[in-house]
Amino acid sequence: MNNLFLGTYIIWFISELVLNRLLKSNYTDKQGEDKHSLLFIWVVVVAAIMAALFTSVSFTMAIAEDYIRYVGLAVIIIGIILRIVAVYTLGKYFTVDVTIREGHQLVKKGLYKNFRHPSYTASFITFIGFGLSLNNWYSLLIVVVAVLAVFLMRIRIEEKALTGQFGDAYLQYKKEAWGLIPFVH
Repeated sequence: MNNLFLGTYIIWFISELVLNRLLKSNYTDKQGEDKHSLLFIWVVVVAAIMAALFTSVSFTMAIAEDYIRYVGLAVIIIGIILRIVAVYTLGKYFTVDVTIREGHQLVKKGLYKNFRHPSYTASFITFIGFGLSLNNWYSLLIVVVAVLAVFLMRIRIEEKALTGQFGDAYLQYKKEAWGLIPFVH
């Protein structure tokens, strides 16, 4: 693994660590909505990354020529940028744990116009990029399946909280905007 790969992985990790440390709910927020899903996400993600790395060095099953590894790095960077844009767009309402903030508003602009969960979509894109950067079908499959499963679980928890807060307005928004994946409500 060369410095470009290591540097990209470190930037990705630091961006997630910064979000996790700086954007948690606080005592004025509606607590108890998260149901420990943030911890579960971290456990599954770390396990999936470790399994994907182990698999990539243990079982040869190349996706394509070596260039796909660099495509994967580009996809990781695109995912990081989209995630930052999603977090910025949601602004003060964004937290890494599921919570409803005081004065919480339903945001339907920017990436949120087309996606209900653009931060998860962007994060999912980074994991796809990670799998591609390993250039191994098995590793890609491990990461995509594990992260998709845990994100869908988290989205159900989050949408329950949002429906509880916004009622019919959120139910209508679910009909208008995609969930995690384009063209899928």
